[in-house]
Amino acid sequence: MKLWKKALLTIGLVFSVISLAACANSNSSSSNNSQSNGKAKTTKVGKASKSNTLIVYFSLTGTTQDAAKYIQKQTGTKMIRLQPEKAYGDYDSAARRGDRERRNNIHPTLATNIPNFSKYKTVFIGYPTWWQRPPMLIHTLFDKYNFQGKTVVPFTTSMSTPIGPSQAVIKQLAQKDGATFKNGIRYDNNNKQVRSWLKGLGY
Repeated sequence: MKLWKKALLTIGLVFSVISLAACANSNSSSSNNSQSNGKAKTTKVGKASKSNTLIVYFSLTGTTQDAAKYIQKQTGTKMIRLQPEKAYGDYDSAARRGDRERRNNIHPTLATNIPNFSKYKTVFIGYPTWWQRPPMLIHTLFDKYNFQGKTVVPFTTSMSTPIGPSQAVIKQLAQKDGATFKNGIRYDNNNKQVRSWLKGLGY
């Protein structure tokens, strides 16, 4: 009788060990697969974000170009400089012309062509702030290209004017065209702030 009980106990222990081992292997395999799938998904999203994002900018003195280059360096996205058909000339000439365009709602001709614009889902738009507004060339950008379904993100440069007033103009242009708008930033060489802003946008 004692031998019979010992035999049953031994068989029960063997089955318990086998069952526990099987469960452990199953959980480990499931966990590995889950981690592998998660990693692959993250990589895919990152690549899509870069290939579907575009930086366009207008720069008169080179300051906005520096801002655009830094954002491009951090995001790894494509970048295109916007050029008017007729150059603005030196600073004083540009100031007079820019003021005239603003007061008379003149949209200067944009010479730049953006290949495959329709493929981009997010567009960063950079510009210097003139009279608390973006240059009228930015209005021409919205005239020339269809932003419907895209996400528009502005960035600007200025001596001291915050982005708020000019950003409101960009927001109005974007939403009128059926685009989503996200808050931008005034670039003042605070790279840490720019990185934090980009991180908040998913870059």
